[in-house]
Amino acid sequence: MGKYIIRRLLWMIPVILGVAVFIFTIMYWVPGDPAQLILGAEGTPETIAELREKMGLNEPYGVQLVRYLKQVFIEFNFGESYFTRRSVGGELIARIPRTVALGISSMLLTILVGTPLGIMAAVYQNRIPDRICMIIALIGVSMPAFWMALMLVIVFSVRLGILPAQGIDGVSSYILPILSLSFAGWGSQARMSRSAMLEVIRSDYVTTASAKGLTQREVIFKHALPNAMIPIITSAGGQLAHVFGGSAVIENVFSIPGVGNYMIQAINTRDYPIVEGSVIFLAIVFAICMLLVDIGYAFADPRIKAQYVGRNSKRKVAAND
Repeated sequence: MGKYIIRRLLWMIPVILGVAVFIFTIMYWVPGDPAQLILGAEGTPETIAELREKMGLNEPYGVQLVRYLKQVFIEFNFGESYFTRRSVGGELIARIPRTVALGISSMLLTILVGTPLGIMAAVYQNRIPDRICMIIALIGVSMPAFWMALMLVIVFSVRLGILPAQGIDGVSSYILPILSLSFAGWGSQARMSRSAMLEVIRSDYVTTASAKGLTQREVIFKHALPNAMIPIITSAGGQLAHVFGGSAVIENVFSIPGVGNYMIQAINTRDYPIVEGSVIFLAIVFAICMLLVDIGYAFADPRIKAQYVGRNSKRKVAAND
């Protein structure tokens, strides 16, 4: 099991490096001169040329890329903002807790609501509970998160005045953003859970368990659900990555000072170091999400454990021979 996790961790390295190279390349070829952006209208050709030389912008693409990768992955330095002159790494560290809290809370709500909806829909297939669950799922899949956020603000902040519309003033400030992010995930999680459970429920061993006189609850939770976990875990992992990616829009709608809002502001002002640092952070989050999915596979599917145990046994036998 430990080797399985180590192997997945090693696969994260080329993925994150690839994302860093990709985003640096995009920012390198984006129209506009960073030196001119920093100096603004007061910059003269001489001062712009001097600043370009100081920032190393006159060097070839390959030299700048290697310097940037060394700066990020060896020195752990994401550079400074062009306009505020603050450390990008320091700003990210200060904002990460809000983004992580928003993302994890939304994901937990998605799993706690979407998975039971899918299981209920599968158990009562083609009956009223199934119809109700699928209607909720369809609404969730069809409704954009930002539109849902605006509707929640209008109802609970403007009309009722019971929840804050923006900022972070306490736990209550997270309620509307979490609902906005998780609502779309309910539909996807419910649909995937329903499909996985329907496939398992039709299996022979589930029919045998029912024939033995077990209650429906025992058949569903002891026999059907464990064998349907692989697709459910896959869907949950994809939803987790989607939640962190979608948090940028939600943070902007609710003015939450998180990584997503930080990145959108930087895109609007063309503050390239912030954009690059934020994208690399999101890539790390996505890689961790996929790692959690793989670990979930290992716990849910005994065949993965057996595969690595079998390899270790063969190596020991070969070493003894």
